[in-house]
Amino acid sequence: MSVSGAGAVLQTGTPAPDASASSDASALVADLLASVGVPATLADPLGAAITFLVVLGVFYVAGRAFVVPVLDRVLDARGLDTHAKRPLRKIANLVVVFAGVAVGFGLAGYGDFLQSLATIAAAATLAIGFAMQDVIKNFVAGIFIFTDKPFRIGDWIEWDGNSGIVEDISFRVSRVRTFDNELLTVPNSQLTDGVIKNPVAKETLRLQFLFGIGYGDDIDHATEIIVEEAERHPEILADPAPSVRLTELADSYVGLKSRIWIDNPSRADFVKIRAEYVKRVKERFDEEGIEIPFPQRDLTGNVELNTPAEGGAALGGD
Repeated sequence: MSVSGAGAVLQTGTPAPDASASSDASALVADLLASVGVPATLADPLGAAITFLVVLGVFYVAGRAFVVPVLDRVLDARGLDTHAKRPLRKIANLVVVFAGVAVGFGLAGYGDFLQSLATIAAAATLAIGFAMQDVIKNFVAGIFIFTDKPFRIGDWIEWDGNSGIVEDISFRVSRVRTFDNELLTVPNSQLTDGVIKNPVAKETLRLQFLFGIGYGDDIDHATEIIVEEAERHPEILADPAPSVRLTELADSYVGLKSRIWIDNPSRADFVKIRAEYVKRVKERFDEEGIEIPFPQRDLTGNVELNTPAEGGAALGGD
């Protein structure tokens, strides 16, 4: 066998194998494809594509089988709730896929492609940034929701005239189920730019209701009834104690505002307890002869009636 310079060939006329090519995993796949009769013009690109897909698949399966379960155990050990674990799990999946793409491109011999892709991405970043301002804004708002925790999954929230139970929080939108069983998909920026009411953020919730009684009724007796019915209800707290204040002297009634507290509040508890409490007070008012007046309006003034002039035609006449 004779050798001559960089263009060395075997005596048989076969070109000497390239060391860098033989080190690529895709070259091994290409050799296998060529050995089964795949044309040489297709073996190299097809081998690179198969190598990339296999590596990506291995990373994805390994991530789902090992990385995500390990992450879940670590998060559980730190006592994180569903609100915090769900976005971290999504980020872990994205990192696994990104790592699979990067390693897959490298083993497939797409190094030049990656350099070109980076150049194109750098040139397109500015244009994409302008085009995706709302998406980026919602993404940043989603990060603030995860870090500041103004509400969590399962909370009852109210904003801009809407209300419902939070079912999911992602990096771009949050999904809220209304009490009419409608699903609202809300951009996160709407939930961070305005005022959000979270009635269940604390362990207790104060409820208020305005009872109207007649001007001739005994205010002290009505107050006693309102407080007694609150104390009798098993789900109304004794501490803080129920209270009643005279807050209005309206045209047709005297307003007594009741303030009561409930424990572990939810929308269902709030509606149920308030309805039961108001019903019991109304029944006691009826038993004790305390009136809940209807709204009244006094109409005053003169009404002029236009009558036909003398000699005028009668109604219905020809």
